[in-house]
Amino acid sequence: MAWRRLSCLLLPALAVSVAANVAPTFLSNMSIVSLPEDLPVGAEAFWLAAQDRDNDPLTYGISGSYAYFFSVTPETGEVKLASLLDYETLYLFAITISVSDGHNNPVQKEMQVILEDRNDNAPVFQNTGFSTSINETLPVGSVVFSVLATDKDTGSAGAMVYSIEKVTPSTDGNKHLFRILSNGSIVLNGSLSYNNKSAFYQLELQACDSGGWYNNSLVTQCSSPVFVSVSVIDQPDLDPQFVKEFYSASVAEDAPQGTSVLKVEAMDSDRGISDHVIYSISNSTRPGWFDIEPDGVITVSGSLDREQLLEEDEEVQVQVTATEEHTNIYGQEAKVSIWVTLRVTDVNDHKPEFYSCSLPACTFSSQEAQVNFTGYVDEHASTRIPIDNLTMVVYDPDKGSNGTFLLSLGGPDVEAFSVSPERAAGSVDVQVLVRTPSLVDYEKQAVMLVQVVATDSVSRNSSVAWVTIHLRDVNDHRPTFPHSLYNLSVLEHSANGTVVTNSIHAVDPDTGEGGRITYSLLPGNGADIFAVDPDSGTVTVRASELLDREKQAVYYLTLQATDGGNLSSSTMLHVVLLDVNDNQPVVSGSYSIFVKEEEGSVSVPIQAHDDDQPDTNNSLLHFSLLPSAYSHNFSVDPNQGILRNLGPLDREAIDPALGGRIVLTVNVSDCGEPALWTEVNVTITVEDINDNLPVFNQSSYSFSVRERDAGVLVGVVEAWDADQTEANNRISFSLAGSGANNFMLRGSVLGSGRAEGHLQLPADVSLDYETQASFNLTVSAENPDPQGREATAKVLVTVEDVNDMPPTLDSASLRGVHVAENGSQHGIVAEVVARDVDTMSQVEVQLVNVICTKAGVDVGSLCHGWFSVLANGSVFTNQSEAIDYETCDLVTLVVRAYDLTTDPRFQAYSDNGSLPITIEDVNDNAPYFLPEDKTFVIIPELVMPNQQVASVRARDSDSGSNAAILFSILQADFIANDGAVIPFQGFFRILTSSEANEFIGNIELVTNLDSTLQGTYQVTVKAQDRPSMGPAKEAKITLNLFTVDQSYRVRLQFSMSREEVGANVEEIKAALAQATRTTVYIVNIQDIDSAARARSRSYLDAYFVFSNGSALTLDQLSVMIRNDQDSLTQLLQLGLVVLGSQESQETELPDVLRNVVIGLGVALLLVIVIMTTALICARKSYHRKLRAMKAAKEARKTAAGVMPVASAIPGTNVYNTERANPMLNLSTKDLGFESQSSSSDLDHISLNSLDNNSVDLENNSQEIKKETPHSPTWPDLEPLSRVLSGREADTRGQQEELGFTNPGLNTTDL
Repeated sequence: MAWRRLSCLLLPALAVSVAANVAPTFLSNMSIVSLPEDLPVGAEAFWLAAQDRDNDPLTYGISGSYAYFFSVTPETGEVKLASLLDYETLYLFAITISVSDGHNNPVQKEMQVILEDRNDNAPVFQNTGFSTSINETLPVGSVVFSVLATDKDTGSAGAMVYSIEKVTPSTDGNKHLFRILSNGSIVLNGSLSYNNKSAFYQLELQACDSGGWYNNSLVTQCSSPVFVSVSVIDQPDLDPQFVKEFYSASVAEDAPQGTSVLKVEAMDSDRGISDHVIYSISNSTRPGWFDIEPDGVITVSGSLDREQLLEEDEEVQVQVTATEEHTNIYGQEAKVSIWVTLRVTDVNDHKPEFYSCSLPACTFSSQEAQVNFTGYVDEHASTRIPIDNLTMVVYDPDKGSNGTFLLSLGGPDVEAFSVSPERAAGSVDVQVLVRTPSLVDYEKQAVMLVQVVATDSVSRNSSVAWVTIHLRDVNDHRPTFPHSLYNLSVLEHSANGTVVTNSIHAVDPDTGEGGRITYSLLPGNGADIFAVDPDSGTVTVRASELLDREKQAVYYLTLQATDGGNLSSSTMLHVVLLDVNDNQPVVSGSYSIFVKEEEGSVSVPIQAHDDDQPDTNNSLLHFSLLPSAYSHNFSVDPNQGILRNLGPLDREAIDPALGGRIVLTVNVSDCGEPALWTEVNVTITVEDINDNLPVFNQSSYSFSVRERDAGVLVGVVEAWDADQTEANNRISFSLAGSGANNFMLRGSVLGSGRAEGHLQLPADVSLDYETQASFNLTVSAENPDPQGREATAKVLVTVEDVNDMPPTLDSASLRGVHVAENGSQHGIVAEVVARDVDTMSQVEVQLVNVICTKAGVDVGSLCHGWFSVLANGSVFTNQSEAIDYETCDLVTLVVRAYDLTTDPRFQAYSDNGSLPITIEDVNDNAPYFLPEDKTFVIIPELVMPNQQVASVRARDSDSGSNAAILFSILQADFIANDGAVIPFQGFFRILTSSEANEFIGNIELVTNLDSTLQGTYQVTVKAQDRPSMGPAKEAKITLNLFTVDQSYRVRLQFSMSREEVGANVEEIKAALAQATRTTVYIVNIQDIDSAARARSRSYLDAYFVFSNGSALTLDQLSVMIRNDQDSLTQLLQLGLVVLGSQESQETELPDVLRNVVIGLGVALLLVIVIMTTALICARKSYHRKLRAMKAAKEARKTAAGVMPVASAIPGTNVYNTERANPMLNLSTKDLGFESQSSSSDLDHISLNSLDNNSVDLENNSQEIKKETPHSPTWPDLEPLSRVLSGREADTRGQQEELGFTNPGLNTTDL
């Protein structure tokens, strides 16, 4: 490919020979080349191109001071990068290019190489040691510290963005405690607290650039982290705090004044200040009892009395206030108060006393104190019955055993009573109990006297109280009756209050309430019928209605006499009831018989009885028949009570309303005085027989009915039957005749023997006038006559005609029509035809709905106003200009026909019909280009004819041929970097293709481009539709095709042969792409001539292009590869030795030697100055190191996990209040403090060779993997780090590498 590319650049040789050979000449673009600084070694940098009229073989070469950057293939002119470029070191240099045809002297020309900057440098902080101190009251938003970082790159790659990566201690509250501004100022973002949060913070800062192109991709470079130590200075802003949250103590109530009770202690919460605290008592529940000393000791200052504190739980609350000696930062007193609980303990200084009250309502005041008490009790009360109305309480205010006392009894009547309880503490209700009931006798002694003694169980002091006990008399005799049984009698049903007896009385010898007698009937037989007067004992009738001899003739009552003491006795009363005529005769059963008319007979015995006393006139019965409408046809036996008929019975002679029933009344009476009777009804039903035929009320009927009326009533026929029973006069109807199956006849009963038949159509049957206009029917009426006789009548039914047929739409008139968009058609576009078979019909066409669709998708109501439908079916355009194919390509009109004269009961509408109107497209939309998120880049050296270099996409909202798009190139210009415009018509062509509804224009190169031109190609593309008729519409767009000229061609030299590099080319490209974030284009891979070969055997020329069209120069490439250690390692392993050409390095050697000599002279002068300064500062340095060694000695004494009292020292293993190292945010057991340089192997490799755009082959990959030995003496560590690093390993025998050396925190200067 490289040879084909070279052949395209060379001019064809002249065909005519000349007398003398002509020297070759370089092409015009061989003057300037631009290369990205991150172009990899071995990559194609550019091509040397010359022309020779003699067509002699040409040999190319590069010389000059910077020729070592490149290697050239003499036969082809391909130039590859042999040594890395660096924009920051050398951004512009010149080389001499030469070409020789072998006959003439070599032709030389100077070429300027311009490097393009790439983001290959990371930001670097100006200083690495930062520390500051701030007050804890620093306002939020204040600047804490300022840092500055610089970046050698230019543009956005050199713009700084600062960030705080970590805050130690790393708590949620500290995460956003600080923020850093764009200028590097660190601002306080939250409140500080020396005591509650932390006294020290460490901020891990990082500076990143704003990103730039490197290795063909946008990368962001970040600096190594630096640390800022922030010490918080404590301020007196907190009140003091007591050491304990609660203080309490006890003191005896007899403690003398000055006795020490309790010591309280408070401390200044500002631990960094620790101000002196003064104590005072600011409040107390018992003022004057206690005082406080300056050292916080609370003492007794007055007499104490526990008994005054009983309602206060025997405690005194004292409020102690601790005040700092100096005011706080606000000018106010810093103080805190706490309530101290002092419990006063008891001393036995009281004896038990008697009080007249009841617990718990006792107040134990002097008014309640008493020594004389009174009580009451019934005589002969049971043992341990307490004395009534005795409210005695014994109270000793002392506590515990001091308040325990004994209770005992004395006095003249001590044998009859006892006291409870016998032992108590504090206070207790005292009861005097009956001990010997026999001694408590009212008849012997009405008043008794005892003495209650309360004795203190410890001091034996006692108190005495007298109790006077009054005895109450009790009832101890029962009332008695003279006889145990009394015989009595009374008439049944005697009136209430009738006296049965008033001569029965009981006797009770007791007097007073105990001798008062009350009479009562005990529950039992008759107790609810009779009553007794409670005072006189008179027995009377209570419930006359229940006093019935027929139910119960004899009663036995128990009469009880009870005195006032509830003592009682009883006697038996035998009461006999006397009979009276009080019961009517009772007829047994009911009497209802059935007799057929004309032939049946009646014989019914009446069964009756009387419940009065048998065999007396009160129970003798007599029967008689009471007069009635039909009683003359019957008779009854007066003694036997048998009822008989006197002749045959006739049903028709009975009132029809009676239903054949005759009701006779028989009187049954007794012979008592006065006589009582009972009446009983005897029902005789005369059964009917069927002896009558039905009869119609008319001999013929005539009805009419409208056609199509289903289930309607046609007419009513009526008949009656003279029989009186339903079985004989029930009438049923039937229908006969032609067409009778179209009707149904339903009978209904109007009354006894009367019925009507409803002639109607079934619910699913209607008549059709056109089919049959009338019907002749015969209706029959019959009843269940065994002889099968019936009556008939004629019925004529006439059918009336109605309008019942719906209209229809002519399907031929609903065929689709086509209408062009944008007002192309006006007026009527279709005719909808409707028909109706009914006469006198009035049909019109109605529009039901309009459906708008686009490509089969409903688009809503966009087309609703485009067309209208008249009543005569004419369809015309309503809004012709609004018709738009792009919004709706099919309008469906849903129509129907409506008959104005159709009967309301029938369907007046036809079925809906659809009239499709297809909207035809008109070319009314121009094509439009679709947005492209692409950047088109051309590398003239690589791009070949017929190769695609760009593309466009376009659409057209029209359809069919109106939407077909054809692309063409209107104009192609080259815009040079200096602004010059060069026409390039014919260099590009565009091919049109389509995919779905999208048209694609692929722009291809027609011929080779000049690789020396620097600028942008502007190609104007036109998109034009191709309508079948009418003018075409078009759209234009201008594309920018950015060029990457040969100045960005970079050469990379390798220690391997061309074949080996070619075999690894994919890995090389991947490593370069990873380091540069660019797209790597390989131009060629060539071997280097053995004569010119030094360390390199082959070279690779390449371009490193970003997606935005920019490319890397050699310097930029060099920086980006150095910054990506992984990619650099991989490239070194793949044989990369030089970025640029070898010759440029060799020519630079004299300059390097000259610079070394000058540098040595300057260094000698600096050594003399430094030695002089060192002698002057020796004493001061000695004292500094001495102090550092003392600090180291103290650090050795500090065991891991021990919390020193002193403040935190940055850079040491002294911890903060959270017992964690503020530098590492680790617990104390994780501290190592050993020196940790970078663990990467690459950190021990010098990159000086890359600074000169070369790699030393002698320090190959074998040295890369060799670890740098660690010196056992740690010569570079500061004193304290040396000590801490020498600490022994942990119990596991291996020291964890958790420490690090922060150059910003150094204890050498402490």
